[in-house]
Amino acid sequence: MVSETPGWTFLTNHGHVLVCIANNTEVRISEIADQVGIGERAAQGIVTDLVEGGYVTRTKVGRRNRYAVHASLPLRHPLERDHAVGELLRAVASPTAVDG
Repeated sequence: MVSETPGWTFLTNHGHVLVCIANNTEVRISEIADQVGIGERAAQGIVTDLVEGGYVTRTKVGRRNRYAVHASLPLRHPLERDHAVGELLRAVASPTAVDG
């Protein structure tokens, strides 16, 4: 039986934030925080990590941000380096979230 409030999950918060961005390229930090279940500062820090790591590009559009996920980049852990970010997103993000 699967618990409704798990003590742990298979994806890290970084993975969850990446899924949020892939699902909605104009998602707000507050929405990411709510969906992942973390604070806004933590969400902002993770987005910054993803941008600095080259996995996400952030573009200012008026007062909002628009994000682009670089799905062809490899996953970071040595056990998963042979797989691209896009493969993970195709498995867990909404069907329209990943182009390549």
